[in-house]
Amino acid sequence: MILTDIQMRRQSVPLKKPFKTALRTATHAESIIVQVKTDCGRTGFGEAPATVVITGDSLASIESAIMHTIRPQLIGQSLLAYERVFHLLNQTMVGNSSAKAAVDMALYDLIAQRCNLPLYQFLGGHKKQIDTDYTVSVNEPNEMGDDAEEYVRQGFTTLKIKVGKDDIERDVKRIKEVRRRIGKDIKIRLDANQGWEVKKAIRSIRKMEDMGLDIEIVEQPVKAYDLVGMKVVTDAVDTPVMADESIFTPQQAFEIIQMRAADMLNLKLMKTGGIYKAQIINAMAEESGMECMMGGMIESRLAVTAAAHFAGAKRNVTRFDFDAPLMLCHDCIVGGVEYAGSMMTLPDVPGLGIQAVQSGEEEITDA
Repeated sequence: MILTDIQMRRQSVPLKKPFKTALRTATHAESIIVQVKTDCGRTGFGEAPATVVITGDSLASIESAIMHTIRPQLIGQSLLAYERVFHLLNQTMVGNSSAKAAVDMALYDLIAQRCNLPLYQFLGGHKKQIDTDYTVSVNEPNEMGDDAEEYVRQGFTTLKIKVGKDDIERDVKRIKEVRRRIGKDIKIRLDANQGWEVKKAIRSIRKMEDMGLDIEIVEQPVKAYDLVGMKVVTDAVDTPVMADESIFTPQQAFEIIQMRAADMLNLKLMKTGGIYKAQIINAMAEESGMECMMGGMIESRLAVTAAAHFAGAKRNVTRFDFDAPLMLCHDCIVGGVEYAGSMMTLPDVPGLGIQAVQSGEEEITDA
């Protein structure tokens, strides 16, 4: 199975409602759709959203990295020696994790197709169904309460609440209002997206603990580079702390695990550069007694399908943040993971199970 070509195009899909975090406001899901072709007529699909405030990758940089650096290295390589291919992919350049992730997931799509297995079974096959949370964007407390009630009505039992955009007291008011609206039976996870300072984070988390707001996890409370500060927060509060933007590479994950700077890790293919390195990080975490969440950026059901296959395959991935496709005004993906409320079911067909990617009159179809 020789790699013969890598093709790309841009895709932009409007969101039903602006997605607001401490780092940005997004109105569209913009990404690069990738097809990797082989000499035996198979096509692997991949996707890379542009998330410049997190990965530093823009649409233009993703296109350039794939076309001018990754593609020349991989064309002509045999996927029957895929360990060599993934090594080449990850050695082509420093950074550019989103570009690498798009090609990585397309390669895994092809490998699983060749083995005639769904990707989640090829990677481990732990579970076929997973239960995702739904994210509440940071807004005024009343609007966040309205959104939370709506998502609960749709059947979601876990909400991820964005905070960290302005002052701590306002964040506490937001969470208090959401908890009042949805009752005690719904899980709440917080994501500060690096928006708090160490002492303020400790004060606010302790205050929410004292108020009985029952927060399951607090994600990335401080700046990504401040591992010492995150450890101070982790050690000072009872609520589990999860690292997100602090983790791109296995080396960074190792440092967090060694320091015990966090209680859990949030893996995203666009940060790890794809499934190959995500497996390394998850294995390190599992051997250290640290569970992982699997999440994504604002991306279509294509990239989420790849991440969901990985998450379904691994026992140590215990939490799932795959709501982005539900935020889009329309679904361009044919095939892939299926949603029924919060429950996601992985396809029992070889590879990712993606049949086509559509955009208006333009369409990319499987060969």
